[in-house]
Amino acid sequence: MAVKTLQDLLNEGVEGRGVLVRSDLNVPLDDNGQITDPGRIIASVPTLRALVEAGAKVVVTAHLGRPKGEPDPKFSLAPVAAKLAELLDRNVQLAGDVVGYDALSRSEGLTDGDVLLLENVRFDARETSKDDAERAKLAAALVELVGEDGAFVSDGFGVVHRKQASVYDVAKLLPHYAGTLVAAEVDVLAKLTENSERPYAVVLGGSKVSDKLAVIEALAPKVDTLVIGGGMCFTFLAAQGLSVGGSLLQEEMIETCKGLLERYGDVIHLPRDIVVANKFAADADSKVVPANEIPDGWLGLDIGPESVNRFAALLTEAKTVFWNGPMGVFEFENFAAGTRGVAEAIVIATGKGAFTVVGGGDSAAAVRALGLPEDGFSHISTGGGASLEYLEGKELPGIAVLED
Repeated sequence: MAVKTLQDLLNEGVEGRGVLVRSDLNVPLDDNGQITDPGRIIASVPTLRALVEAGAKVVVTAHLGRPKGEPDPKFSLAPVAAKLAELLDRNVQLAGDVVGYDALSRSEGLTDGDVLLLENVRFDARETSKDDAERAKLAAALVELVGEDGAFVSDGFGVVHRKQASVYDVAKLLPHYAGTLVAAEVDVLAKLTENSERPYAVVLGGSKVSDKLAVIEALAPKVDTLVIGGGMCFTFLAAQGLSVGGSLLQEEMIETCKGLLERYGDVIHLPRDIVVANKFAADADSKVVPANEIPDGWLGLDIGPESVNRFAALLTEAKTVFWNGPMGVFEFENFAAGTRGVAEAIVIATGKGAFTVVGGGDSAAAVRALGLPEDGFSHISTGGGASLEYLEGKELPGIAVLED
């Protein structure tokens, strides 16, 4: 990646300078507004700490959830500011707005080593506008917060596939650098696409085939093993002519799955047994059935033990593994065994010297929720969608704009 990095900026000197950092702090909250998985905040700390310790005046911009372009207390970054302060072991101010009076006045009062977190950038509709001029106006207002001699550090890998004001447009207005997180993510993904050691195994889960179709098309010709689980496996099973009962099914994708099985049937591996339930609930009645015997009205919520063993045998012998998407509804203990079993197999592969990558999103959350060792994987990505688009071969606007 021919871009300047955080280290380049530190070498140039940041003491007394304003530095705008786009972080990915989009963490899940429970109904009480408490953070349930701080992984992305933790991942953002190294870049912020390096800038703080070098004496920069740090202004952080980030989003949370999907507010509709206007302030919404439910999506305030207040709990994030508190967690960030705890991790950085210093006060983190939270502006009451994005680029308004409070943000401007607080930014003007910053001293060396201070941190100011702006309120949710998606409270401003210009952030995600399709109108280049509108986004440019917000970008200019963000730049004003760090001054003419400021710099921009892109460290939110989870948003680099978006052409948004705080990701793309600000980089056109300030000297720009890839943060520690973004640089590491791109290095890892380049390794997956350019010089991966064989056997190369990919594990895909999650709910919808349509969400993963492009990455299946891109990777199936390149890998030795493509394991498919999660809700998306039922559309593939239906494509084989099997009844899937009340399981999640994308009927409009059945013909597409048939085509994929015809072309890549020697690479694609589907579950042979399923944990089915009589309802979608943690306390549902459940049982293990062969994949071709799912009862009417029952729905598949996890892959079965035979499938776990088969998939594990393939994964533990792989030299490169990419995993994106859980094998079942891991949030319910009765339907977490498939995800746990596959994850544990990947940990074993790591221990045998394989290069293993967890592709962000629900997979990363599952690693932490199931109590698995994070150092049992070579890399845990913070950006599910961005990771997939990179592997599909798409240009990521937030990366392309950093290239000089």
